[in-house]
Amino acid sequence: MTHSFALHIPDAGLEPEPLDPAQIVSGNPEVTGKVVWESPDGRQIRGIWQITPGVVTDTEADEVFVVISGSATVEVEGGPTLTVGPGDMAVLRAGDRTTWTVHETLRKAYAINL
Repeated sequence: MTHSFALHIPDAGLEPEPLDPAQIVSGNPEVTGKVVWESPDGRQIRGIWQITPGVVTDTEADEVFVVISGSATVEVEGGPTLTVGPGDMAVLRAGDRTTWTVHETLRKAYAINL
């Protein structure tokens, strides 16, 4: 996108982003998302991401996100356990190894710096 814009996150259409089966710890979580802006060099990404209930692992990028709906517990290996729900903002550091336990389908808006 070349212009400023606004987007109503709860109604935004998302596309499937299949998980690597090795990331799934339990359940049958499904991920959808949409990149809404990316810098010309690809090092900054803004978007929307959603995951259905289940437990998954991940290695994080430098990210700040705000939960729009749903809830999850995010355990950071060697760090804190974050409990997030609607209106909560969280910051993840690049390289954090996490385990996400998604209690209710979670939708977040995020900003990632690579």
